[in-house]
Amino acid sequence: MEGLCTILLISLVSLALTQGNAVLDDGDKQALLDFVNSFPHSRDLNWDVNSAVCKNWTGVTCSQDESRVIFLRLPGVGFHGRIPANTLSRLTALQILSLRSNGITGPFPSDLYDLKNLTYLYLQFNKFSGPLPANFSVWKNLTIVNLSNNGFNGSIPQDISNLTLLSALNLANNSLSGVIPDLHLPSLQQLNLSNNNLTGILPKSLKKFPKSVFSGNSISLPFSPIPGPPGVLSFHQPNSKPKNAGRLSESALLGIIIAGCVLGVIGLAFLLLVWCLRRRGEDGFAGNLEKGGMSPEKAISRSQDASNRLVFFEGCSYAFDLEDLLRASAEVLGKGTFGMAYKAILEDGTSVVVKRLKEVSVGKREFEQQMEVVGGIKHENVVELRAYYYSKDEKLTVYDYYSQGSVAAMLHGKRGEDRIPLSWETRLKIAIGAARGIARIHAENGGKLVHGNIKSSNIFLNPQQYGCISDIGLSTIMGPLPPPLARASGYRAPEVTDTRKTSQPSDTYSFGVLLLELLTAKSPVHTTGGDEVIHLVRWVHSVVREEWTAEVFDLELMRYPNIEEEMVEMLQIAMACVVRTPDQRPKMVEVVKMIENVRQTEAYNQPSSEAKSESSTPPAPPQVFETETSIPQ
Repeated sequence: MEGLCTILLISLVSLALTQGNAVLDDGDKQALLDFVNSFPHSRDLNWDVNSAVCKNWTGVTCSQDESRVIFLRLPGVGFHGRIPANTLSRLTALQILSLRSNGITGPFPSDLYDLKNLTYLYLQFNKFSGPLPANFSVWKNLTIVNLSNNGFNGSIPQDISNLTLLSALNLANNSLSGVIPDLHLPSLQQLNLSNNNLTGILPKSLKKFPKSVFSGNSISLPFSPIPGPPGVLSFHQPNSKPKNAGRLSESALLGIIIAGCVLGVIGLAFLLLVWCLRRRGEDGFAGNLEKGGMSPEKAISRSQDASNRLVFFEGCSYAFDLEDLLRASAEVLGKGTFGMAYKAILEDGTSVVVKRLKEVSVGKREFEQQMEVVGGIKHENVVELRAYYYSKDEKLTVYDYYSQGSVAAMLHGKRGEDRIPLSWETRLKIAIGAARGIARIHAENGGKLVHGNIKSSNIFLNPQQYGCISDIGLSTIMGPLPPPLARASGYRAPEVTDTRKTSQPSDTYSFGVLLLELLTAKSPVHTTGGDEVIHLVRWVHSVVREEWTAEVFDLELMRYPNIEEEMVEMLQIAMACVVRTPDQRPKMVEVVKMIENVRQTEAYNQPSSEAKSESSTPPAPPQVFETETSIPQ
């Protein structure tokens, strides 16, 4: 017995070691490389031939022993043209394939016929054409199929009936014609055949589904009366009237009154619920970025914006689409000048920042043009715009998430024993980085681009701990700035408060206020113990005028030796930026040189146009691995 146990133990250890040392099949790796290298796409993928496929490649998931590729999810990557032959067909262990929200053309890819283990297939929102596969039965394990929003034509193949495990089928928004076959699918729970050219009578096997899934076709939907509960007489009973048919008994009358009261209470509760949900919707997304519980697909089709997609910029390695984003769990980060900001956590744990813009005053073309300008800015001190979305009802921008939070949170967070003070070194790097970023912004679009919303809550720290400016160029596409509110008003130049129009000199003013905020650790507008409202610029002016300059600086900075001269120089730069007359303010390229001269060291005194220093290394985006859900998409 002991010998048998020993043999079993050795076998288990050997098996574990074998699995632990398993290497991905070379054929799978080469198939992926052939696929991506011969298939044009607008966004870069981090598929480095020298890196581990199963651990590093975006959108690729391997089996537990890492010997085969089993999931391939690449939605919204910008693929266009036909899927190259003899590529995907070699991934014979593939179970999930998602190529949705791309621009793939041509007929249904013949490569997929060799994927006998395919379980989930997501090809929606592409440009496929031609007939559907005639032999669906080659995929015995298919559970979910979504081919919606393409250009497929011809009839629905009867062969689909052989997919006994199929639980969801979505063929909506194609050009399918002919009659709907009698599909006997015992596992089918969700179906959508809407907006095609289907005709004929609805088969009996599909009568259990709501009429909405067949809308947009010329299908005859036979009326079938809803059967009453057991024991209730039918409306068409041939029996003659009972003696008391024209009169209600006291018990029946009492029952009607009670039922009326109950229905009234239920109705009132329903109205209150609708009101609460509406209020909740106005305040922000409830739990995720999807509005009102409506599925992303319905939300898009109802607003006639099915052609609008999440637009990514070149070099972005994220692999998700609008549906993923709307379905993501969301945490409110704050309400800004131009709308709400959310931290969206995708299904794989990746976090991005989504800004839901309000009061956009320009049309789609102008919006897209401005986004292209902003998205083209690649600079170490500018938070990169990763993607945007425009529809009649919704305008979104997407950025990387910075886990350290904003400079505003660092400066004005709780001040207690556990607080880590923001050092002078860090504040200098914040100022230098932010200045370089703004100077770069001002150089864009022929030297005409304006940031329009510079404040500490829009400044973050890149991996080298230099300031990085976000929320670029939105003032140009928004309506007139709203009346200044609380802290935001303290950043606005006098001429902006009067005209509600921003300019590059007004950006300089706002940056000057940011410098004062770094020096004093006081908000641009704050209150004293007696609830007196203090405007930072005016307060600093009064203190300096009374020659109490030392009173200006944050007490936390007093612990650092030999920085007094640097702090005074920074104060002088800030005061030059916040002069009342716009023409007298320095340009941001000049401000950059002034700040770099505050400390004459190699780490700080670098031209902002060069990209060879540690500060010129752009922040690496979070690693992204897109995931599918187990519901039709």
